[in-house]
Amino acid sequence: MRTRHIIQALFLSLFFAACARPVEMRHGTSLPTDMSPELSAIDSLMWQRPDSALMCLLPYFDTCCRDGVHTVSTTHDCHYANLLLAELLYKNDNPQLNRAELLRAVDYYDSLCCRDAARHVSTDPILMFLDARAHYINGVGYYERDSVVEACQEYLKALEVMEGRFEEKELVGNRAQFMALSFTRLAELYSGLYLHEQAIHFAKSSLAFFKRYASSSTQIAWVLDEIGSHYDMMLSYDSACVYYEKSIEVLHDTNNLLYRDLTAHRILLSYQTDKDANTALHQFYQLLALSNSDKEYLSRCLSIGDIFFHESQLDSAFKYLSVVYNDSESCNTKKQAAEWLVNICKAQGKDSEAYEFAEFLVPFANLNENNSHLKSQLAELCNGYEQSKQKNAWQLHQQNGAVKPNAFVIGGIALALLLGSIYFLVIYKKRQNAEPDKKPKSDAATNPSQVLPSSFAACYADEPICRHILAVCNDKKSPIKSTVPYSAYSGISLDDTQMAQLKKAANHHYGMLFEHLAKEHPELKGKDYQYCYLCLLGLDNVQIAALLQKSNSTIWEREKRLQKIFGCNDKIAIILHEMITNS
Repeated sequence: MRTRHIIQALFLSLFFAACARPVEMRHGTSLPTDMSPELSAIDSLMWQRPDSALMCLLPYFDTCCRDGVHTVSTTHDCHYANLLLAELLYKNDNPQLNRAELLRAVDYYDSLCCRDAARHVSTDPILMFLDARAHYINGVGYYERDSVVEACQEYLKALEVMEGRFEEKELVGNRAQFMALSFTRLAELYSGLYLHEQAIHFAKSSLAFFKRYASSSTQIAWVLDEIGSHYDMMLSYDSACVYYEKSIEVLHDTNNLLYRDLTAHRILLSYQTDKDANTALHQFYQLLALSNSDKEYLSRCLSIGDIFFHESQLDSAFKYLSVVYNDSESCNTKKQAAEWLVNICKAQGKDSEAYEFAEFLVPFANLNENNSHLKSQLAELCNGYEQSKQKNAWQLHQQNGAVKPNAFVIGGIALALLLGSIYFLVIYKKRQNAEPDKKPKSDAATNPSQVLPSSFAACYADEPICRHILAVCNDKKSPIKSTVPYSAYSGISLDDTQMAQLKKAANHHYGMLFEHLAKEHPELKGKDYQYCYLCLLGLDNVQIAALLQKSNSTIWEREKRLQKIFGCNDKIAIILHEMITNS
């Protein structure tokens, strides 16, 4: 079946090459409104039966492209068909064969959906969705060519198009499925380079969209297991256990590889926390007997070797790990086995064998060095996407009239003039309560200059402690990077005295806000308020993690906790400023 698909795809790529032509966009160019009903039908079929949809494309081109003569009704149909071909090749596990035509399709849809106000462009939701899909499948093509950074850029561009054009309530059906797949591809990309925090973030983002359409329980279970695995590797065992349990709950079919992998993950987690080697080994031997493939068998051998290695039973560890090293086709699996085998051989005085395994590991040293730069680039892309997403959220709120222009300032710096009256009332009330007998109410009301502190004109960011925090976080010579452990930034961490100063500054400028939060959300804890103080300075989660000396995943969890409490998925800074504006 796959061979037939590839042959058909080759014919299709030749047809497309014959009919493709450069696209010129001029002022006033009419936009395609009469999309081919045949292609639309194939598009609809693709989301349920991609194999059947691929088969349907060939008759379409037999009609629209004969003897290399372009006969399709519009240029749009040709680009639309190229997009569908690329998508269907991917969904049928085939490589892209119409790469040049796809790139022209990407440029075409970008030209139609460009947001340059000086041009006559489309905001049609169908075209915007096609534009996002074009970037997504272009990213797949880059990934197939090992261009990981370019692939990541395209996936993120696809998300930016969707999030910048559609409201949350519009992201349902095929759009929700597309969002889920995009976030999943990003999770897999970051996972492949062991960027745990980013992988967890994107995997969690995909979950929300998987639940918006009729996705399979297997898909959701896989994502939950992926999240748990990354928490596991980060030694956050409690969180890992939670997600493993969730994955088991949604996975109804227990007779499959995913269920057995989940079981293996839970066994290792139990061993790591309880150190009960005998129970863990007994359970792994049962899984070993259930293996349905060589790959699965070797995976179980690696886990058994892992336990024996850490129990210092070196002969048994060597037995299983050498099988993995000799038979595995996975570089990562073989590398892990080799690392343990080097240590075993050194401990047993087998220097020649240790050298053999060490020699295998030599290329990986250079690879790790190269990956360090790659990881840094990907981390920056993730941060840039989050900042862009926050900006788009503000713009969307403003476009929909949800927030008045200039009601708040990006970065957490409140406009003193806008909040002046609120500050005056709060300070005035406090002064009344503190000195009821020293000054009549009328005096305070008629002499506001005697009530307001001399520093009133300065905003929150101008407070000394805030200036210090912003200076260390925005130091271009020593930028805070998500790829660097938070412990490396211990020199800029906030001590108790500084946290007390920050709390005082925040309450001085936003006292009314925090009084409201304490009243409406009594479940908020001190660490939640600390996070809010720093969000109001416009800091991102990576910077906050460094200042509080917490892992990035801990800070992401704190953000999610607050979003759940506030009942909103926006950035916390946005939520807080909306509260200030609406108070």
